[in-house]
Amino acid sequence: MTQTSENVTWLTQEAYNKLKEELAYLTGPARTEIAAKIAAAREEGDLRENGGYHAAKEEQGKQELRVRQLTQLLENARIGSPPVEDGTVAPGMVITIAFDGDEDDTLTFLLASREYASSEIETYSPQSPLGAGVMGHKVGETAEYELPNGKTASVKILRVEPYKG
Repeated sequence: MTQTSENVTWLTQEAYNKLKEELAYLTGPARTEIAAKIAAAREEGDLRENGGYHAAKEEQGKQELRVRQLTQLLENARIGSPPVEDGTVAPGMVITIAFDGDEDDTLTFLLASREYASSEIETYSPQSPLGAGVMGHKVGETAEYELPNGKTASVKILRVEPYKG
């Protein structure tokens, strides 16, 4: 199967291994645990008014959704090295930009797949309009990207550094 760059997710070996471990847990021990919860709740009787049964089934649905997400992500993943610190925007970098050349109107974000998202820093996907627009640009350069309304915006790349999260 041929992969286009749009559906490939670049991961470090460490991130790939962590996601593989999560998938192995969800498809092994976690499935056994949820099946036991459902069986125990089913034994309590009338399923229509059995809160434990419905909660366990909802948990199972969320777990299976995560299994599908991880499976798809890992099928499309490519293992790569952490980005090189040369001032070029690439996945895994923290980028600070200024909107329309106004150095007081800035945004700092991590350019990475949503799997790397954290509460510490806003995360933009390399496939997002802003992410795709700044990709490959260097500090000091101006990049353009398309807004949802179809207009074009420009940003100046102020700083690029590897994510230390």
